[in-house]
Amino acid sequence: MIQIYHNPRCSKSRQGLQILEALNLDFEVVKYLDAPPTEKELAHIIKLLKITPMQLVRKGETLWKENYKGKDLSDKELIKALSEHPKLIERPIVIANGKAVIGRPPAQIKELF
Repeated sequence: MIQIYHNPRCSKSRQGLQILEALNLDFEVVKYLDAPPTEKELAHIIKLLKITPMQLVRKGETLWKENYKGKDLSDKELIKALSEHPKLIERPIVIANGKAVIGRPPAQIKELF
């Protein structure tokens, strides 16, 4: 099953959704702000993305700057912060066929198919 971790208020996320629709694929929309991924789910997504937890962080968010920036956080602590504050997760994330990609730019989503 193809999944897109989607924030309807984000233009890049909306563009990612449009790409999947244009490819005429069956997919599940995960509104991760409404139902945040668990730490275990995030660890799995990070593994599929082949990145570090820090690479999944939206460092421009005020929440990040005020609460986490400049702190020496372990990967486990970063994953916990992302789970507790899903607004900090880069988006959109598309998962398909045991692989994942962050849709920034959204055209990267096509690389999965």
